[in-house]
Amino acid sequence: MKQLGIEGERELLFTSTAAVGPVYSPAMAHVIDRDKWAEAPDRWQGELQCGAFGSRSCLIFNYLPGIGGGPRLHKHPYTEIFIIRAGTGLFTVGDQQIEASAGQILIVPPDTPHKFTNLGPGPLETTDIHENGSFITEWLE
Repeated sequence: MKQLGIEGERELLFTSTAAVGPVYSPAMAHVIDRDKWAEAPDRWQGELQCGAFGSRSCLIFNYLPGIGGGPRLHKHPYTEIFIIRAGTGLFTVGDQQIEASAGQILIVPPDTPHKFTNLGPGPLETTDIHENGSFITEWLE
């Protein structure tokens, strides 16, 4: 890495390395507007595959308004992290049944069958982080 002085400040520049994949500079930050990922302008609901922006993650913002609902049983070859923002959900993770509520975080290991549903009484809102730059899902039911 080189360091250049710019009016008394130092800016780091990236040079070629032995690392596999692209090397990003600090100037390559991305701001993604809500209308690019959200399904509705008034709620956190939608998804974003972040690999196109140099990230090894994908995001799903779930909003399940009624009791029931949610994805059917599936698995991924990478870890998935669920941040429960509001409500209570029943998560099936392998052979476990886990009730998780607002403020809790649930981490599902790779290749583990899982699904969830809204237990109510109000909406279930989660932010789901997939540790991969694009979605890879195997539906099991």
